[in-house]
Amino acid sequence: MDYLTLNNGLKCAAAGIGTYLLSPADAENSVRESLKMGCRLIDTANVYVNERAVGRGMKDSGVNREDIFLSTKLWPTEYENPNAVDETLERLGVDYVDLLYIHQPAGNWLAGYRQLEKAYKEGKAKAIGISNFEGKYIEELQNKWDIAPQFIQVEAHPYFTQKELRKTLDKYGIRLMSWYPLGHGDKSLMEEPVFVELGKKYNKTPAQVILRWHTQMGFAVIPGSKNIGHIKDNLDIFDFSLTDDEMTEIAKLDNGKRYYHRTDEQLEQFAVWRPAYEKA
Repeated sequence: MDYLTLNNGLKCAAAGIGTYLLSPADAENSVRESLKMGCRLIDTANVYVNERAVGRGMKDSGVNREDIFLSTKLWPTEYENPNAVDETLERLGVDYVDLLYIHQPAGNWLAGYRQLEKAYKEGKAKAIGISNFEGKYIEELQNKWDIAPQFIQVEAHPYFTQKELRKTLDKYGIRLMSWYPLGHGDKSLMEEPVFVELGKKYNKTPAQVILRWHTQMGFAVIPGSKNIGHIKDNLDIFDFSLTDDEMTEIAKLDNGKRYYHRTDEQLEQFAVWRPAYEKA
């Protein structure tokens, strides 16, 4: 496993597992089994409605809590809830999270960011982050934060490398955590000749080559899966390295193609729609 050093000195595994779209049962199983096979980065969110299951999977794995880098995200309807952080910790069954994000630039997101800063100062979050804050949103936040975030979580893959955003991130030492790292499962990305050929060279799948590209770009990567075999493959990417020439060749694929297109109307909905949290 490779590790990233954050702008506050904390270390985070470069590859882990995401739990987006996983049912509680699948999330619990995937988290437990991935931790048993050496995974040390787990990502969830209020809105995934599987935080309790993630907490159970962590406990059942037998891995010490301090060895797991756990990240979750506050949903916009929680930004003005003074108990949001404590309620999130209760659902996860932990005293702290390693990384706490605000999930979307919706509603009173500045109040949400102040919650993160407060949690950071109180030791309830070891690092803080912003999710989906691109363009004008991160530009505005820069002028308002008291504590710079350690991470941003955004869509990133070889077709869309977040070139412009990374100029801002580099200025503050903010790390990027990729979602849709495999292009939302786009077959055309997986079948790009460069990944097919590199897969043959290194005896890896195209997906493994792409995930290795992410980590060599300095990104953390959190592909989600309920298939234990796929989870194992997704973590098995640190026994080879792409050369500078190969990274340059992959860079030519950046064409600005995105798979997620959020609208202003969706942001308005995010500000009022509240997840139906697990009861147990």
